Amino acid sequence: MRIALIASLVSALSLFGAAASAQDSVPAKDLFARVVTPTDTAPQSIGFYSRGCLAGAVALPVNGPAWQVMRLSRNRNWGMPSLVNYIERLATDAQADGWPGLLIGDMSQPRGGPLPFGHASHQIGLDVDIWFDPMPNRKLTAEEREQISASSYIRKGTNVTLDRSKWTSAHTRLVKRAASYPEVDRIFVNAGIKKQLCAMAGSDRAWLRKVRPWYLHDDHLHVRLVCPPGNPGCKPQDPPPDGDGCGSNLSWWLSPAPYARPGKPTKPAKPPPPLTLAGLPSQCRAVLSDASVGVAGAEINIPLPTARPATN
Repeated sequence: MRIALIASLVSALSLFGAAASAQDSVPAKDLFARVVTPTDTAPQSIGFYSRGCLAGAVALPVNGPAWQVMRLSRNRNWGMPSLVNYIERLATDAQADGWPGLLIGDMSQPRGGPLPFGHASHQIGLDVDIWFDPMPNRKLTAEEREQISASSYIRKGTNVTLDRSKWTSAHTRLVKRAASYPEVDRIFVNAGIKKQLCAMAGSDRAWLRKVRPWYLHDDHLHVRLVCPPGNPGCKPQDPPPDGDGCGSNLSWWLSPAPYARPGKPTKPAKPPPPLTLAGLPSQCRAVLSDASVGVAGAEINIPLPTARPATN
């Protein structure tokens, strides 16, 4: 009897090991993209923004009084409760400031993790892309949300030259409002947009520290939140440098240097191997395999605060 039990356990462990080995040979982005529901567990951001996963994700409702989610087919409107809360507050506050409403791009997948295309980050439920284009005064159809493209606010054929026919003071107010909340770690925008924000900021410049120049980001702002309390597995990013970020660092981003094409190598570089489950925090294996899922498309509505943080 004992021999049979031991044999059964050995067989089970062998099967588990074989399954784990098979998973480790598949790119993690493919594994996480296949899962369409979150885990029914406590919300946890696990790992770093560009190397991690997400447990207990909640969905931002695809329609709200001051926002609409785009690209519904991607199923990327998931995040930590703090992110959903932030988006709902920002949308409401920005609308009170005079902005028509937010068009929401990618957040995270139901269980976070690497995405098959579009982003290196957005893996732990703390990143969101918000279009610079305002929300129209009607509900977009599902088809329109797939087909409408975000407008670039950088002149065609340039890397950082702002299209002044599109950018307005209302856009500046939106970015300032987005940066005004204490849970915001940083916001990525195109360097040409950062330059304009520096020029229009006036004497209140503290919020500019959070706004960082980065490649592309000419049609949306990418908001990143800090690791929430009670998430010991969440790895924070180093804080932005002191100051408003309008000096030498921005000057480099505005120069040709960041966009210069490298010379042709004498020997073609070997592409790096794809990130697999073995390269993620160990908890991500359990997140991916967890069978206790909530209702597909589950949404929460978090009460909005009565007071808005000042932006003036």
